[in-house]
Amino acid sequence: MLAASTSSEMAMTQPPAPPATAGPDPVKGADQGIAPNAGPNLGPTPQDPPAESSPADPDPLAAFPDEEEDDDGPTVTYPDAPDSLIELWMARRKRMALGPGEALPPLDVPLQPLLEARIEPLPPPPKPDPEAGPDAGERQSIHGQKLRAIRAELVGKPELAALNAILIAHLRKRSYPREAPLLFRRIWTEAGPALMQELPGRWLISSIITFGDHGETEAQRRIGLSMNVFFSLMKLYEFERFHSGVWPERAFPARRTGKKKLPLDMPQFALLGGGLDVNLLAQLWHEAREEPVAGALACHLLQRLNEDPRNLFRRIGLMRADKHMDRMEADAAAAPVAPTPDVPPG
Repeated sequence: MLAASTSSEMAMTQPPAPPATAGPDPVKGADQGIAPNAGPNLGPTPQDPPAESSPADPDPLAAFPDEEEDDDGPTVTYPDAPDSLIELWMARRKRMALGPGEALPPLDVPLQPLLEARIEPLPPPPKPDPEAGPDAGERQSIHGQKLRAIRAELVGKPELAALNAILIAHLRKRSYPREAPLLFRRIWTEAGPALMQELPGRWLISSIITFGDHGETEAQRRIGLSMNVFFSLMKLYEFERFHSGVWPERAFPARRTGKKKLPLDMPQFALLGGGLDVNLLAQLWHEAREEPVAGALACHLLQRLNEDPRNLFRRIGLMRADKHMDRMEADAAAAPVAPTPDVPPG
């Protein structure tokens, strides 16, 4: 049965007011996938170096010796992998408990009123009673803390954005309310195009990643898993690049890389003749265009990435253009100059 009123529908996505307590503050921020914003917030803004490197500068790669193994074998990045990694991953996926009286909305909740209503700023939590003991009052559930943090982050966005986000938070765990995946898929099937225009990039990425485990079809799950790897690796390497001190919009100067090795003995990327960037993006985009729900969201994200100058693909394009220009200038300089014919005086 549909909900009786809009106010009752919106109340399902609103956390109860936190009781006064001397306990820790609610969790700040919400879990995120792999994002970086079209804008995930990846860290402090880097500063440009005082001067650009020139071709005459010494090659910084020359400072790194060839990799050698010691007598005890190679040094590993993650000791005791994969068991240690899986154990940590599973520990982070414990069920997000709901408190007394808390529940997700029913599966038939009307979505349009939630899309039209906007999240209002939360009132400040009541100050703890200094005379009360540390156990005074009733603490908020993990679900309530997460929902309150989500709503604080998404002020001004549709109520449906908060519902989508809290569903994602539950679906990242090993167990979750049984209606959560069904409601998540219904949101993106019925309201996906409208919600895409409202959500920040980080929540768009979290949404497409959730299809990897909870898509209805094999195509949806395949797209979700592919985009998970794609955006997760992007967040890692773009964050690391911040520490170079070079703005993310600026390409590195072209250098001779010599015979330096890539991991696992992969051959180096050919800047002019290589098509790895095209092959990667084309396959993702091609598969996404064939799927109307998760695929539509993936296409939206890939287009936003195509318009964002702060990423590897834009920088590769700039380096490729510079390389083409250098080659054209070299060819022009090497071309023989045709002799000027003698013109008899008139």
